[in-house]
Amino acid sequence: MSTVTTVNTRGVVEELLRRIGEGDPERIAELYAEQGDWKLDWPEAEHGRPATPWIRHRSTRADAAAHYRELAEYHVPEDVATEVEQRILIDGDDAVVLGEIRQTARPTGRAYRVRFALHLTVEDGLVTRHHVYEDSLSVAQAFDAEDR
Repeated sequence: MSTVTTVNTRGVVEELLRRIGEGDPERIAELYAEQGDWKLDWPEAEHGRPATPWIRHRSTRADAAAHYRELAEYHVPEDVATEVEQRILIDGDDAVVLGEIRQTARPTGRAYRVRFALHLTVEDGLVTRHHVYEDSLSVAQAFDAEDR
């Protein structure tokens, strides 16, 4: 592992987090490779739920932009807070970001909190792997109109 690789990985991850905080899906997607490995913590056999369309596997830069657009569409913007715990662990091309997501589901008005680990791989200055480990079932339940 070279120091240059670690610095480059950290720089891309920090820029990605900054852009996510700004909320512009197209600018966020610019940091993703044209083809990549994107997975969210959801069973492989299921391809998401209608109430939470962003919780699904993806593979392209356009998919990345769609993910962030869907997140914005389905949440109350005034009640969005994602906190990174100042723990960004870097090992060569790989990074792990630890934090907590706090959002409110627009359709139901239910707030939820979910801790997460985000595993990113950066190659040639672009994110090629985006794996999120979170309690996606809790997120889905916040959107379930029948789960009262």
